Amino acid sequence: MNSKQMDYVIEAAQTLNFNRAAENLFISQPALSYQIKSVEEEIGFLIFERLGKSIRLTPAGQGFYQQLLGIRQQLLGAIEQGQNFSSQYSDNITIGYPFRSHLHFLPQAIKTFRKQHKDVLVTPDIAQKDWLTRFREKQVDLIFTTREMAEKLPNAFIHPLYTSHIYLLVNPHDPLAQLTLAGAQDLIDRTLLVNGGSSQTLRRVQKKVLDQVKLQTLNSPTHDFTMVSVASEQAVCLSPGYLKDFSREFRWIPFDTEETFDCVLVSHKDDQRQTITDFIKLLQDVYQEKAQTHQL
Repeated sequence: MNSKQMDYVIEAAQTLNFNRAAENLFISQPALSYQIKSVEEEIGFLIFERLGKSIRLTPAGQGFYQQLLGIRQQLLGAIEQGQNFSSQYSDNITIGYPFRSHLHFLPQAIKTFRKQHKDVLVTPDIAQKDWLTRFREKQVDLIFTTREMAEKLPNAFIHPLYTSHIYLLVNPHDPLAQLTLAGAQDLIDRTLLVNGGSSQTLRRVQKKVLDQVKLQTLNSPTHDFTMVSVASEQAVCLSPGYLKDFSREFRWIPFDTEETFDCVLVSHKDDQRQTITDFIKLLQDVYQEKAQTHQL
């Protein structure tokens, strides 16, 4: 199956009408029917059930269509990336991390780096799932993570970036937002978000707080759930500073604990490109400067 046939199947699945799909694709209806029949013969099952002049997806066709959507998106991204790379750049550095806030000052570093290396493209790869696997499989050149996670990766160099502290995250209208330093006693009778994707470091701090004061807790399955819960004043949470987005939507109050996160960049041992070395050094310089003026 080629890319055009992929488009034909997707368009037919979205319109559930061969005539309309053919019009949208600027081909004849018989040509579309022939191409889809060819795909069905190739893959060995029916994608569509023909019902007179109408069609509907078979159960197998529904699953096939859903998979095709993801494959086509990846294909289009790869083509666009290749077009950009071939026309302007001689090298590419892909840096992976789960959330944009983890590397809030990355745009500044890229801007400076491009002045030094105009023919090198820096590609952010923000993926909340499987980003460590993507590094192991060499789909990205660099990743941002904590030293705790980095030390589990094989054949990797670890590059210190910055120390991230723990903060109490609250709605700006919450009375706690007036604090300059928060402690366990400030959270008495509050609801604290716990578990979910919390690291071992953060879980230790949560446990210490729960051992000291009486609190209600609410399990948070995702980062977005946490943000909505705090914004709605349903709960407060303890959060690493590397999740801070520097907006005014939330108040980040330093929390009284000695626990911190050692944030690092990780590169592949066998990647000896000078551009990688230069970019890592530049990011380190940016974050060393920002650490003096911003709470991280």
